[in-house]
Amino acid sequence: MANTAVADADSGLTRAQLAARHGLSVAGARPTLAAYVKQVWFYRHFITTYANAKAVSAFSQARLGQMWQVLTPLTNAAVYYLIFGVIIGTSRNVPNFIAYLCVGVFVFNFAQLVILGGTSAITGNLGLIRALHFPRASLPIAVTLTQLRNLLYAMAVLVVIVLATGEPITLQWLLVVPAMVLMTIFNAGLAMALARLGAKLTDMKQIMPFVMRTWMYGSGVLYSVKAFEQNLPAVLAHLVNVNPLLIYIELVRHALLENTVLTSPAPRLWLLAVVWAVVMGVGGFIYFWRGEQEYGRG
Repeated sequence: MANTAVADADSGLTRAQLAARHGLSVAGARPTLAAYVKQVWFYRHFITTYANAKAVSAFSQARLGQMWQVLTPLTNAAVYYLIFGVIIGTSRNVPNFIAYLCVGVFVFNFAQLVILGGTSAITGNLGLIRALHFPRASLPIAVTLTQLRNLLYAMAVLVVIVLATGEPITLQWLLVVPAMVLMTIFNAGLAMALARLGAKLTDMKQIMPFVMRTWMYGSGVLYSVKAFEQNLPAVLAHLVNVNPLLIYIELVRHALLENTVLTSPAPRLWLLAVVWAVVMGVGGFIYFWRGEQEYGRG
């Protein structure tokens, strides 16, 4: 091999040509997109195991343990109901406001926790990144799976609330599954995009809670966004109506609640839900992949 390399060098080949001839590649080089997808799939067992471990450890120091996965959104819903439903009176003209509010809080909480966790997925795991070789997209995907696991527990409680407030069980409830699948894809893509941004801009972790609070107020979590149409210019009101989190919340409400007034016709909501999932899921993955060789350096 040494003699061959010397002969090649003497023949005037560049280093890149030498490396290609002998099957060498740059350490830490970004793989092709297709190869990266295969790597992520190969590490799927690592991702699910890591996600389960994070879910279990998150409340390991709390006396009530994983019950807080359900108690936290329930407590938030109770506080919001007291302030917005009773004191401010946003419950007026909203059928079954308790179930309406709980659906909004539970679904938005899923997105919020994925987004906040995704923002620090790289910066919060630098030790793991520098110690082991694996596709870094595993980390924001694991964040998404962790919160999806928590959501499944919360949805069981949400079903009890919906039934207790008088809603009947219908075949339309099955639409919750595709709605949440699309939202999970959207959340994962956004988590990956924010993971790359968070790795570059360390202040993102401090900014995102304020962003999420503003996003919540524009997503119809606490009240019907019909109020925006009366108080905002037409352009801004239209932007609110295409808000992806509002769309996914509306679809779950439409599936579980009989008399929910939607901001847009259901077919349009489904079309927007698919578009957002594809654009953010694919776009976020590609954006994250393009920075693969940067994570954990410096």
